[in-house]
Amino acid sequence: MARAAIPGGLTWQPATVAATRAETATARTLVLDVDGWTGHVPGQHVDVRLSAPDGYMAHRSYSISSAPGPGRLEVTVQAVIDGEVSPHLVEVAEPGDHLEIRGPLGGWFVRRPADPRPALLIGGGSGVAPLMSMVRAATTPTRLLYSTRSPSDALFTADLATAQATGDTPVAVTHVYTRVVPSGWPAPPRRLDADILARVAWPRDADVVAFVCGPTGFVETVADLLVDIGYNPSNIRTERFGPTGG
Repeated sequence: MARAAIPGGLTWQPATVAATRAETATARTLVLDVDGWTGHVPGQHVDVRLSAPDGYMAHRSYSISSAPGPGRLEVTVQAVIDGEVSPHLVEVAEPGDHLEIRGPLGGWFVRRPADPRPALLIGGGSGVAPLMSMVRAATTPTRLLYSTRSPSDALFTADLATAQATGDTPVAVTHVYTRVVPSGWPAPPRRLDADILARVAWPRDADVVAFVCGPTGFVETVADLLVDIGYNPSNIRTERFGPTGG
């Protein structure tokens, strides 16, 4: 992902896999224990580094999907075909394994606790990961618009349903399916468009901050749609990733 680092998170630290949790057939959440970890701001990410026995090392950036807290964090990883890091994290890593992390990183695509504005979160595919951290830490009204190919591709399905039903802060979740819809779904598959966005977004004159995360084409399209319906570009924050997710 295209991300900017902030000072203080540039030292590699040892981390231990405490638990893993399958999200879909090709995505998994890893719970990491890190001594001295003091927490993060929702929207930030970490670099994860793996080392081979022959000394070869590879690292990739992954969004933090858990709410802020000391000592422990969660990253949610979508396996990338021919990837160097993601297949190992999704298919091989198990509790007790050791790796290294660097972070937290990122200072722009973040939802700070002191910000009083409602938030509009728009995610495409695995781009929902940093938005999930924002949902879990929400202190102001939050609307999430989440686009996936099918229900089986959606991450955090149970957690989002729980957040919407039982959270102290109002959270509304709207799903858009582009290829396959659930049984009984009231509309055929469709891409996120201006009509859907207009139904979910707050009015243009509301003081709202929007966060958009996903593949580059998705992010650019959604950001343009937000501007078209009257959102101030300065209140639209974007995070994007390319085909490799690197």
